[in-house]
Amino acid sequence: MQNLFTLLALTFFASIFSQQNVVDDFEGNGTITTWAGDDCGMDKAFLNPFKTGVNNSKTVLKYTDEGGEYANVRFDIPANFDLSTNNTFSLKIYVPSASITGSENNQISLKLQNSKISEAWSTQSEIIKNIVLNQWQTITFDFATDNYININNNSGNPINRKDFNRVLIQINDENNTSKVTAYIDDFLYDGTIAERNNSGTDPVFDNLVWFDEFDGVDGQIVDLDNTRWFKQTYPILGGNSWANGEVQHYTDRIDNSFISNGSLKILAKRETYQGNNKNSKNFTSARLNSKFAFTYGKVEIRAKMPFGLGTFPALWMLGQNITETGGYWASTHGNTPWPDCGEIDIIEHWGDNQDFVQSAMHNRSSSGGTINKGGQKISNASTEFHTYTMVWDATKMVFSVDDIVHYTYNPENKNIENWPYDAPQYLLFNVAILPNIAANFTESAMEIDYVRVYQESTASLFEIDNLTDVLVFPNPVNNKLTIKIPNIDVASKVIIYNIVGKNYILLIKIPL
Repeated sequence: MQNLFTLLALTFFASIFSQQNVVDDFEGNGTITTWAGDDCGMDKAFLNPFKTGVNNSKTVLKYTDEGGEYANVRFDIPANFDLSTNNTFSLKIYVPSASITGSENNQISLKLQNSKISEAWSTQSEIIKNIVLNQWQTITFDFATDNYININNNSGNPINRKDFNRVLIQINDENNTSKVTAYIDDFLYDGTIAERNNSGTDPVFDNLVWFDEFDGVDGQIVDLDNTRWFKQTYPILGGNSWANGEVQHYTDRIDNSFISNGSLKILAKRETYQGNNKNSKNFTSARLNSKFAFTYGKVEIRAKMPFGLGTFPALWMLGQNITETGGYWASTHGNTPWPDCGEIDIIEHWGDNQDFVQSAMHNRSSSGGTINKGGQKISNASTEFHTYTMVWDATKMVFSVDDIVHYTYNPENKNIENWPYDAPQYLLFNVAILPNIAANFTESAMEIDYVRVYQESTASLFEIDNLTDVLVFPNPVNNKLTIKIPNIDVASKVIIYNIVGKNYILLIKIPL
């Protein structure tokens, strides 16, 4: 039977499927961007000191364990490894004997972990290989054939698991204070990983929907944009105090929150001030509410923390429905108390734990001193800007600093107690003062260079009025129809109709 088809419309989708090789030659040609060192020194572009044997490359990764008890280097990938089909990892390594102290076995461990849980090591699978000193050698870790060690006996065979997204490398074992230096090169995973999938389960947040660049006016101190921000000043606990035993008054004065030299400053100060409750306190600061609330997306904040024992800055979120005294949204949307409204701490920093930053979740299942948290040590949190990111979709939240992930919240069985995060949340920025504030503290500011919120792009739909550039042949068609469409570079959906009006939907993938 012959069918006459007519091209009707094209629908374009922004998300496309791509794959990434997991490889790094440490000469700028790799795909691994999240290398990090724990309790050790790491240099990803160190001049190769031993251009001999199987490795004459110019630069390598230098790993320096100066006695760290759990020293290792690691990286995360955006999706998970599929060890059922691709199960081999390989690298080159050189360990000079002169760098070693202690009596540990000369070995290298490759551990696979799930960074999306708070204790990533607790379900790890590990392969240990012996190494020879003073020469380059290629070490291969095959999770299908090599002996592996599961830290949890209930974890099962690693090739049957789909939850690994972190690779961790450790030299000469752990739980010791011995020293060792190693040079690593040409890391390779023998398969590819999916960065995205077009099933909709991994949304792409690339559409900027709300932001503040805090550019201000050159050379001037100016107030915040009041169409974007509300300065919350009323205490939330019985009209007398804030949570966490904080001892500051939050004010709406430009003295405590202002824009200058291209950034927002939230300035905590030692000064006697009488707040809205007529109580005098010895410290002032600011607490900002965004006049924008949203559900799902990516929040990116470039910020610098304040200095000082007792300072407690936070970049965080609350449910728009919170019933909280003095909050911007309470009078119009407030119908749910904390913690049932849900709280998302994008980042917190404590002056008595300098350079440690933490992300946390508060809800009915765990609040206050919550167990739902994770953090990392960073360099110069109070002297350099860092980019703090939270990615929030319908299944999980992922927190990172400078693209290094430190915590993923993803409860297996989501319910009202652990997942009130399917409703709008708004942003809060503040610097609190805790009772242990240093006696010599005078003032310090949290600086924010920008805040940006991204959500999914809306798929565009349009019809092609002029079909002269679109080739459809043969027409009439018997079995196979060919459609040629010029200049298509995104995944598309084509709807065609036959002569009696029956429609057929074709999904077109773009070759990578």
